[in-house]
Amino acid sequence: MYAKQQRFTAICLTMVICAITLTGCGKKGDSQASTQVAAKVGDDEISIHQINQMLGRVNLGDNSPEATQKVSRQILENLIEQQLAIDQATELKLHRSPEVVAQIEASRREILATAYLQQFTASLPKPSAEEVKKYYADNPALFAQRRVFNLQEIIAKPGAETSALLKTMGDAGKPLDEIAGALKAKGIAFNGGNATRSAEQLPLEILPKISALKDGQNLSYDSAQGASLIHIVSSQSAPVTEEQALPRIEKFISNQRATAAVKANLKALRDKAKVTYMGEFAKPVATAGTEAAAPSAPSAASAPSPSAIEKGVSGLK
Repeated sequence: MYAKQQRFTAICLTMVICAITLTGCGKKGDSQASTQVAAKVGDDEISIHQINQMLGRVNLGDNSPEATQKVSRQILENLIEQQLAIDQATELKLHRSPEVVAQIEASRREILATAYLQQFTASLPKPSAEEVKKYYADNPALFAQRRVFNLQEIIAKPGAETSALLKTMGDAGKPLDEIAGALKAKGIAFNGGNATRSAEQLPLEILPKISALKDGQNLSYDSAQGASLIHIVSSQSAPVTEEQALPRIEKFISNQRATAAVKANLKALRDKAKVTYMGEFAKPVATAGTEAAAPSAPSAASAPSPSAIEKGVSGLK
């Protein structure tokens, strides 16, 4: 019963938040012209403005008038059902529930913070055409010479001995099962597996080195995850033309620039503000003698977490 109430509360919260953030939902006596009202639910009005606002968040794909009208109708039906749920939530006084009030306040904070950052980044200059073209030319491994790799990988516990072993055996062209056996013999923990990855899914710092390798060759390197070795089983050429790449490169550079600008802006605001830690958080962060245990090496067969460059140029196919 409690779980059902929680789900209903969550649904109602979503409705209330949407109602707060969407403007133009008037009451009786509003000066809004009747042509701007799409529907009435009791005394509450649902405006064309609300529909258009939500329509702007939808990727229509087909921008024909028929498709737009169909989606607008569905949005209106959803807004009607939303208002009905809001009315019930209000009748049940859910908007006064401490949990709901806290969640609404948290959403309000997030909306305001996001609005400020959006306004701040909107004023940043866009990258020039020369910058975008230069990025394409400077990164052939991502674009003109892009490849998709079928890889075998070993990620082992970090350490000088491990790195030296992987480099020596990798440079000698030893097969991975032999390298794995050598690691086992020395009691060095590791994970290994197969993976298919395109150029943009590989760490940018090692991509030039991997791109220079031929099928059947190895590359050893150290990373935050541990001592690693990659064996290229096979690869396929999958270039991306300049025409395909330029719009996404522009977006990537813009995102990169916005991230740096936001960090700098927030640091400046933080330097000016008086921030006082209270209670448990007033204690200094423990460092010496409380180092966390080193995480085990992740499975090499698992998909890597998206990096900034991956997000920036993913989909360039």
